[in-house]
Parts: sequence; C-alpha cells; structure tokens
Amino acid sequence: MTPNEQEAFAAEIYETIDAGTVFFSLGEAELRVARDGLAETLRLLREAPALQMAQLVDVTAVDYPARSLRFDVVYHLLSLVHNRRLRVVVQTDEATSVPTATGVFPSAGWFEREVYDLFGIVFEGHPDLRRILTEYGFEGHPLRRDFPLSGFTQVRYDGVTRCVVHEPVSLQQDYRAFETMSAWRGLTDVQKREEDKA
Repeated sequence: MTPNEQEAFAAEIYETIDAGTVFFSLGEAELRVARDGLAETLRLLREAPALQMAQLVDVTAVDYPARSLRFDVVYHLLSLVHNRRLRVVVQTDEATSVPTATGVFPSAGWFEREVYDLFGIVFEGHPDLRRILTEYGFEGHPLRRDFPLSGFTQVRYDGVTRCVVHEPVSLQQDYRAFETMSAWRGLTDVQKREEDKA
C-alpha cells in the first residue's frame, strides 16, 4: 500500500470502529483492540460497506513471556471485494480468556481450538473448546516459549506388550561437546598456508 492508501484505509477503519489503534508495518495493516470489544469489532469489520472484511483467514497467537500480557491473539481478515488484508490483535495473559469469534466467523472454531491446544489460551463462549492437534492426556502447550523442546512425555509402541506406552522423556545420552575444527578456523589455516607459499 502507498502512504495515501494507508491513510485512507486507516480513516475507513476509524470511521467504522471508535476504539483501537491502526498500525502499518511493511505495508500490512494491524488493528489493536481491547479484549472486551473483540467480537463487536470483528462484526463491524465484516459488515461495514467500506471494509467488508468477510473472510477470516487464520487465528493464531504469539508468546512474549517477558510481558505481563504475554500473548497476542492474532486474527487475519481478508476483504475479497476491496482486496485488502487486516490483522486484528488482542493481548491477554494466561489466566484471562478471550471472547470467541465463532458468533461472527463460524470458521474460527477450528482455529481457536488450535490456539487453545498449542498456547493454552481459553476462548470464552466457544461451543467445543478441546484439544485438536495433541492427544487429550497431553500435558502443557507446545508453542509456549517456556515449553521444553524435548517435551514431558514420550509415546512409543511396545512390541512386547503390544500397546502404546506413555512414559517420561528419557534422553539416550548426555549432551556432548565435539572437539572438531570449525569450518571458519580451517579456512583461515588454508589461507595462511597459501600466504606462506607465496
């Protein structure tokens, strides 16, 4: 978007929604809104003739553990009529739920289940909020930055008992420091030998 198009788009958003702040980053529009007004904001963005953000492309989240409101819940909207995209961002923490968008965009149900499963963010009013990618007995939320890379449990098939076994993660070996020459160090050694020959 050109700067004039950005100004016009921001003006249309501000005419439709009286709360929130519009930012532009690398030509992409972002609207930051309060948690309480999320569903109404999404409805206004969808129904406003000047915007017509009729398609919910995705719902995801970003984890910033150092902040008090550590999660950004991000809704990606698309207007097919005007060929514009808008990112709507809501901040929340681990204990505070976010209102569901399923009343405005029914497709949000699957996306919100994924965010709940991977980040642990609860969507208030969701008709079927349960895990979607991990199993029901899974502990933790794998896309949080404080989740250990190895996980807490491992699942394997035991050929002796002929069943799936859940057990605590056990690493087969301790971390080892390999004593190998760095590729960069090797390159400087080759250059030094070439200089010595000359």
